[in-house]
Amino acid sequence: MNETTATIVAAVAVAMIGVSKAGFGGGLGMLTTPVCVLALTAKGHSPVFALGVLLPLLIAGDTFSLLHYRGKWRWQNLKFLLPGILLGVIAGSQLIGRFSPRQLNVVIGLLAVGFVVFQFIKEAILKAEGTLTPNYKNGSVFGVAAGLTSSFAHGAAPVMSMFLLPQKLPKEIYVATRVLIFTCINWIKAPFFVLGGVVNAQTLMTSLEFVALVPVGVVIGVWLNKRFSEAAFIKAVYALTLLAGLHLIFDFKPAEWLK
Repeated sequence: MNETTATIVAAVAVAMIGVSKAGFGGGLGMLTTPVCVLALTAKGHSPVFALGVLLPLLIAGDTFSLLHYRGKWRWQNLKFLLPGILLGVIAGSQLIGRFSPRQLNVVIGLLAVGFVVFQFIKEAILKAEGTLTPNYKNGSVFGVAAGLTSSFAHGAAPVMSMFLLPQKLPKEIYVATRVLIFTCINWIKAPFFVLGGVVNAQTLMTSLEFVALVPVGVVIGVWLNKRFSEAAFIKAVYALTLLAGLHLIFDFKPAEWLK
């Protein structure tokens, strides 16, 4: 992947943040991290650099969603999750620096592949769970898992699905509650990422280069919501997420296969 192609791929991945925040594409947001890691590492950056670039962009996307869904969330869920989220973020932020770029690629790839696998087995899992009543006990467990996976790959979506879906919330309240939780997780990560050097002057400059694509993605997402069925699109998203995850895990080098 040359530098121009890598920049275009990263730009598309950032636009996906806005599209997913507009409510189109199901797990589209989960594709953003592995694709950005692939694109930015192709430009000579580390996976940690990609995580630092994405955090301010995710916060920007959260802001648009939070304004749209304000007051519609079930805030008690956040109350039960917060202690665990804080512990998970602290642990995750400390562990990131202990992974080599190759190891972190594998972790991010595994989370991406795990997300796709989860889509196929979630009905069985949720059926086995039955109806979940949130409290500090289960909230702390899910909170730690969300804090860890979000720190490593901005990838807490499956964890939150397993916590929120069994509560059988009305769709709008479910979406609004997810928005509130992810907004808080990302803001909690921010100071730890800054102190740990994950977010720095260089990553912020790169974030600024891409930030305009987030509202563009929101507009595209709204337009897609009005005109297209999500079914086929979501299958494509899952396929791309799986491929990106496998690439990060196994470090495929197609060019070498042609030699």
